[in-house]
Amino acid sequence: MMKRSLTAIAVACALVVGVARADDPDPIARATATRLAVGVCGTCHGPRGISQQPKYPRLASQNANYLAAQLKAFRGQTRGDPDAIGYMWGMAGNLEDSTIDALAQYYASQPAIVGRHADAALVARGKSIYEQGLESGGVPACAACHGPDAHGVGDFPRLAGQHAQYVLKQLNSFQTNMRNVAVMHGVAQGLKSDEMSAVAAFLEAQP
Repeated sequence: MMKRSLTAIAVACALVVGVARADDPDPIARATATRLAVGVCGTCHGPRGISQQPKYPRLASQNANYLAAQLKAFRGQTRGDPDAIGYMWGMAGNLEDSTIDALAQYYASQPAIVGRHADAALVARGKSIYEQGLESGGVPACAACHGPDAHGVGDFPRLAGQHAQYVLKQLNSFQTNMRNVAVMHGVAQGLKSDEMSAVAAFLEAQP
């Protein structure tokens, strides 16, 4: 039963993720993206994509295709979680495809930082859920799409080292369908609040 769930979730993920591709940017687009990343985006996300405020996601070493897809979703106003509406719709509204792809490549090329360690018992519980899922709640292993090291697989996003607060916020947005991604809505529905917290703690602790 669990294996069938994992197969189904992986197939479904492949259908909904990776719509946008981050192409190799030209030198002008790269220079523009670097200026934006350092001078504008860096206000929240840090100049190299390592935000210090847990409200804002870390972008360093994130999958470039995933970043490009999200920026295009912000621009098209199809990603509807509160921070997307409050911040990113306006920020991405006038970005050209070439700039989006260059920004995605810029952040993907930045080195990640070592994750922050939290309560050992909580991290251990989160590791179990991430690697094995929860058969009782119909939750597949997160590793099936995000990789055994949480660095992402294919177009699926990197989660390792991400702020726990941000991960929790996104899981809640998936659960309530504010962020309308059918696959993740199904996954998040099967997680209780304390289970989400454990997964988030595990991910924040990963390098």
